[in-house]
Amino acid sequence: MPELSESSVRQLLDGHPDPETGRPMGSMGQVVSVSLDGQHANIQLGLTSHSRPIQDDVRDAVEAKLAAAFPGIQVDLEFKTHARPATRVGQTALRAKSVIAVGSGKGGVGKSTVAASIALTLRRLGSRVGLMDADVYGPSIPHLLGLSGRPGFSESKRIDPIMLDDSPDLSPMPVMSMGFLVDPKEAVIWRGPMLHGSINQFLGMTEWGELDYLIIDMPPGTGDVALTLSQAIPLAGSVVVCTPQEVALLDAVKAIAMFRKVNIPILGMVENMSGFLCPDCGKTYDIFGSGGAREKAEEMDVPFLGGLPLDIKLRVAGDEGRLAAVLADDEAARAPLERVSQAMVRTLAARNAAAPPKPTLPTL
Repeated sequence: MPELSESSVRQLLDGHPDPETGRPMGSMGQVVSVSLDGQHANIQLGLTSHSRPIQDDVRDAVEAKLAAAFPGIQVDLEFKTHARPATRVGQTALRAKSVIAVGSGKGGVGKSTVAASIALTLRRLGSRVGLMDADVYGPSIPHLLGLSGRPGFSESKRIDPIMLDDSPDLSPMPVMSMGFLVDPKEAVIWRGPMLHGSINQFLGMTEWGELDYLIIDMPPGTGDVALTLSQAIPLAGSVVVCTPQEVALLDAVKAIAMFRKVNIPILGMVENMSGFLCPDCGKTYDIFGSGGAREKAEEMDVPFLGGLPLDIKLRVAGDEGRLAAVLADDEAARAPLERVSQAMVRTLAARNAAAPPKPTLPTL
């Protein structure tokens, strides 16, 4: 057992994996300071905004590692912001660390609400997030967030997204959707090449800024948008949304097969409408069954990210375009979404720890 000293503590911390990259924190310059006062250690670690949603996990892991190595140690751990710019994704001008597609095997399972809620939750947990509505035929993200207007063009002839700027404490979130470009009463009737072109424009021609996460709301089913995305950029992974009943699970299996066929990793499954808590009696009713997504996830060897109950407040908020406001104000409504979002980031961190991505030179 090593002797307790500043150098031995620092050596232990130097080898701890950074959740974003999987590489040792010491090699990334993230062990900011270590000082000892008897058995009390004051530690400052750098953590990127990409990893902020799971900072409590990092704290627990570091404290457990130090306690195992130095019994009786008391740790005061503080996180500092570690700046790490996002690099270009593929051959596009998009700069994002993780691009995540949220899809489903069928419509009507709340996929768009889940995609928007995950984006809002990650933003509230400290990450820089953008939200892209790739559901060209039925764009609902603008309605859910209460956004309107028409995107303009910057001096560099790039598309300026609509910004969700609802809180002085949070950075504005860029949002792009076909719903901003087409009259709500008009139908988009496009063949594959036009669809392909619009997705590529949304990705590569939009002024997203530097993002930790770009969340993409996919159209329902197993159409060619997934193929377009897989060819356009390397995706960090996909999240499959379904409801507990068997009919929905059959289609979720097809969605997983689709993502695997186009080589998009599966980050996990989310069971939406997972029970209804009656506000009058406090009893939970499994209207659509219970646990089906968890069982199917285990069967297909994909992570289960969690269940989201039917929540009347969120349903009303989505209909009224107040989803962001309700998630900001209502801790009970936000809690299940925080668990799902953190589980998703944990999956990314575990994958990076198992196989750290190789450092890449920036694209000029």
